[in-house]
Amino acid sequence: MNPYNSDGPALEAVLLDMDGVVTDTARAHAAAWKEMFDEFLRQWRADRGEVFQPFDGKRDYLQYVDGKPRHDGVIDFLATRGIELPYGSEDDDPRQQTVCGLAYRKNRLFNEWLQQNRVRTFPGTLKLLRDLRRLGIPIAVFSASRNAAKVLESAGVSDLFDTCVDGGDLARLGLPGKPDPAVLHEAVKQLGVQPARTAVIEDAVAGVEAGAAGAFGLVIGVDRGDHADALRTAGADLVINDLSEMRIGPDRRIILKTLDNLPSVRERKKEIRRLLSGRSPVVFLDYDGTLTPIVSDHTKALLDDAMGAAVSALAERCPVAVVSGRDLAMLRKLVAIDSLYYAGSHGFEIAGPKGQVTSMERGVEYLPLLDEAEQELRRKLADIAGHSVERKRFSVAVHYRQVAKNRVGDLKAIVEEVLEQHPQLLRGRGKKVLEILPDLDWNKGEAVMWLLEQLQLDRSEILPIYMGDDITDEYAFRALAEDGLTIVVRGEDQRPTAADYAVADIEEVRGFLAWLTGILGEPTVSGEVADDSR
Repeated sequence: MNPYNSDGPALEAVLLDMDGVVTDTARAHAAAWKEMFDEFLRQWRADRGEVFQPFDGKRDYLQYVDGKPRHDGVIDFLATRGIELPYGSEDDDPRQQTVCGLAYRKNRLFNEWLQQNRVRTFPGTLKLLRDLRRLGIPIAVFSASRNAAKVLESAGVSDLFDTCVDGGDLARLGLPGKPDPAVLHEAVKQLGVQPARTAVIEDAVAGVEAGAAGAFGLVIGVDRGDHADALRTAGADLVINDLSEMRIGPDRRIILKTLDNLPSVRERKKEIRRLLSGRSPVVFLDYDGTLTPIVSDHTKALLDDAMGAAVSALAERCPVAVVSGRDLAMLRKLVAIDSLYYAGSHGFEIAGPKGQVTSMERGVEYLPLLDEAEQELRRKLADIAGHSVERKRFSVAVHYRQVAKNRVGDLKAIVEEVLEQHPQLLRGRGKKVLEILPDLDWNKGEAVMWLLEQLQLDRSEILPIYMGDDITDEYAFRALAEDGLTIVVRGEDQRPTAADYAVADIEEVRGFLAWLTGILGEPTVSGEVADDSR
């Protein structure tokens, strides 16, 4: 079986978890849990003369509290620390050391966040929801939270669902929380459909376990962190990174988008012309593997004259940005086209054309930690032949394309060891490269959206176009899933992708840029682009 795919039923309905699948609120929940538990644990251990061990906002959150009713999360996590508290009652003060008191404290912290922030949604989820509604497939949203209605209202998506089952409904009906499938069975009951022809989409292990236990036709796990294996073990039939990696086929079956099954730009130019009709493009381009071929020595990936001319010509017709993992100074030197915008170091540093003030740096406070990690990597990897440690301003890249296969595992283990010693840094992945980056919610997708906002191009009459080949480009594909046009350069692997279309190689990239430049130079009638496939 393809590890990325599974045979699912023709869908009668789809059930989606709210936090982490529909709304980008999982981090806010994790932060509220951490603040509450750390405050409690610090006092609890101090009173007993014991060592304080903080709540891990990633591992502990995903393993013990994510997707569960608050009270169950309190009980399950404290059990791992050998702590048992009295249950208490629903009117307990948040300062009381009871299960209900701690649950109330966590809820109050989350509501404080909710009052100060507007809830974001995931573009790929919105795109899928609108496709489901277009096909007439009923949709339910479910949540262990009693704040679901407020969260959905803040996000502006309440009207996209046929029904909502939340923590308040569980309490009212006396139903157990996940991993029991009761909340899911209540949702299909309200929709009037059968579980066997219904898909469940969840990011929490407990929710995936509920879907598997409830005999649902397809259980999809969403891995927005690093727990894909846990989701599979829990019973997920399919694990994806984002809902933009899926589409609904004409037979109402879910199809996973992969590099080998995307439609070709060459064959779909008519569709792309329609997307451009009445809209002005803004073009974002990856560098390595998109504007230049992938080479064994990353220092020799140079932009040739033909590609440089194609990019320069397009920049005369519309805004163009190059978005790369290379640091900003090196990127500007390699491309050497003054009229472009540049986002280097995966978007941690951004600059506009000469004479413009569009610039930004993020994560400067992480530079000393990256210095330490770089030194440790150079020392510990010294005996592994073929590797290359590339220091960029806001990351450290470890290239292993020329490392012997029997030493790749050793290299990866050393990178993991260095990361464990620096919890404020995280691992990124690319083609034959591991990167160490600041643990910030920032990537190529965030950089693209920042640029669009700064340039006041985040409007419906603008069509953002992104072309890239790497795993890191998937962040941009996901960010533009609802309103953009995304194109991936096919590679040797057949990974899932959030892109809409594909090109075969960099020659097709250059051809597309020239084709787009030609279109933008054509006369238009009433703002409409002529509809031919040229």
